[in-house]
Amino acid sequence: MHIAVGGFQHETNTFSQVAAGWADFLAPDTWPGLLQGEALMTQMLPPPGAAPRNIPIAGFVDAARSAGALARLLPLAWSAAGPAGRVTREAFENMAALLLDGLRRQPVDAVYLDLHGAMAAEHADDADGELLRRVRAAIGPQVPLVASLDLHANVSTQMLESADLLLAYRTYPHTDMAATGAAVWQWLARRLGGAARGHMAWHRVPFLIPMCWQSTGAAPADDLYRTLQRIEARHTAQLSFAMGFPAADVAKCGPALWAYAHDDETAQRAAREMLDAVLAAEAGFDGSILDADQAVAQALRHLRRADAGPGPVVIADAQDNPGAGGSADTTGVLKALLAADVPQAVLGLLVDPQAARQAHAAGVGAVLDLALGGRSGAPGDTPLQARFVVERLHMGEVEATGSVFRGYRLTLGPSACLRIGGVQVVVVSKPVQLLDLALLRFIGIEPAQQQIIVLKSMVHFRADFEPLARAVLVCAAPGLLALDPARLPWTRLPAGMRRCPRTTASAPEPHALTGANK
Repeated sequence: MHIAVGGFQHETNTFSQVAAGWADFLAPDTWPGLLQGEALMTQMLPPPGAAPRNIPIAGFVDAARSAGALARLLPLAWSAAGPAGRVTREAFENMAALLLDGLRRQPVDAVYLDLHGAMAAEHADDADGELLRRVRAAIGPQVPLVASLDLHANVSTQMLESADLLLAYRTYPHTDMAATGAAVWQWLARRLGGAARGHMAWHRVPFLIPMCWQSTGAAPADDLYRTLQRIEARHTAQLSFAMGFPAADVAKCGPALWAYAHDDETAQRAAREMLDAVLAAEAGFDGSILDADQAVAQALRHLRRADAGPGPVVIADAQDNPGAGGSADTTGVLKALLAADVPQAVLGLLVDPQAARQAHAAGVGAVLDLALGGRSGAPGDTPLQARFVVERLHMGEVEATGSVFRGYRLTLGPSACLRIGGVQVVVVSKPVQLLDLALLRFIGIEPAQQQIIVLKSMVHFRADFEPLARAVLVCAAPGLLALDPARLPWTRLPAGMRRCPRTTASAPEPHALTGANK
């Protein structure tokens, strides 16, 4: 018996004009580069007794090994690229060919794919659905086809109809990626052992959920996923709730939920109960969003409070999050820190490969006049022309230590810690969210000893940084990623989809058309 395994991951911000090309899938950054055949197994299989890397396919492979079925796995190919604009036709077709050619070499008894679920290509709005459709056509209607999905998946009818099982993560920050892959293995093992495929029911939720309020560590998402577990137990069903990626102008954009059960009536009842819970929670997807000056001023007030606890105030520069298509080079919050003359702060990770090269050429202790960042074209954002001191240098190979990037080796490229006034700026050459404590420690900065940390992330940072923080503030400085979906120039959003979040402050207008710098 052979179980083919592979994957193709991309979260596509269709409002970005910077395409995800084949070279982006070949090279490592946050994710490993393209892996094929035995190299896939070598990279994704942890040492005996070690936890798998927090990647879905690694969890699937490790679970298969624990079940004594490792020899049954037939590795195809796996690749991922950082969030950006549409995947080029070349990249999609190249990766699809690698997967399908592998399936044609010999008969298989099942297929597992590690997908994101919010991929759009130049020629296919529903790229995940198109890939699943082609795989289904290649293996026939009887061979089980299963896949793991990101919690931010935009799920389509094509995706659900092509697969026997789609299972989405249940945490954001995504601490359960490997666990989701393992859960898919458990389902597939039962199916190959004779269990019936079952019945499926699903609903699209009629409102977009801003990503900054999708955290499963806070209401209402935390309550909804507990409700999901209770519904599963009550109906002996398998449920998923994907909150969607609300920066994709495609017909499948938006949250969705689906249920599998032994009969249609049970699946329908479980899905309807979950939909009712999500609809009732709509008003709770809300919170306070501050502009850059407001965020810095509030951070300073937190630091001055006599009753404040220890630890830094964390400011999330959310509209410049490279994990969802931001450029990670905007300077709005940096300028606000300098204008307020903050005594001690750190900001990162700011992408400016030219500045990083200049710092390496000049050496530690050098004083440089730089035009730092600000090249994305976001309205209201410009480079910061100033004098900086080079404090530390690093080549940017970092072993992650946190719960989201567990087991990852991160490639940042030449990196530098630059100081201006009381602010340290961590400059890197490749876009990576600042969501792991190691991404400050590698350059000699201890997070717990800082007063203010500004990080270019939206929610993922909360897993590692929130336990240290005395306060967390969400900031909407000028950037390429809209916190408010209503401000995006939609043309294909599903009819009736509500897109206006309820926020207590108006975010600055994002740049919706030119997208992220890769």
